[in-house]
Amino acid sequence: MRPKKARLIEEDGCLVKVIHLDRVNKAREEAISEHDLDRLSLIYKAMADPSRLKIAMALKGGEICVCDLAALLGLTDSAVSHQIRRLKDLALVKNRRDGQVLYYSLDDEHVADLLRVGLEHIRE
Repeated sequence: MRPKKARLIEEDGCLVKVIHLDRVNKAREEAISEHDLDRLSLIYKAMADPSRLKIAMALKGGEICVCDLAALLGLTDSAVSHQIRRLKDLALVKNRRDGQVLYYSLDDEHVADLLRVGLEHIRE
């Protein structure tokens, strides 16, 4: 039996170790900062939670208050508020006050694009 490392290299399709400096340099030039990488990671982690993803998907259609989101998702107002707070902290969701009611919506079109592209990808 081959050592585990050799088996992994074969499965990846690299039988000979060759470094393509032009590709390595291009990837280095296009790399993002650690700060941006951390922020992007947090956004994807937040969107990986089913409740938060359902909220974001519901907000694609326009602004909704916590009570309506709770009714739609079968959650308590408190649970929805907790999830909304996480989305707001990452600038994925914003709110608008109308009297005593807070209406939530996606922060901007970029958030809707993230959802749209993800859906397109899984439906291919």
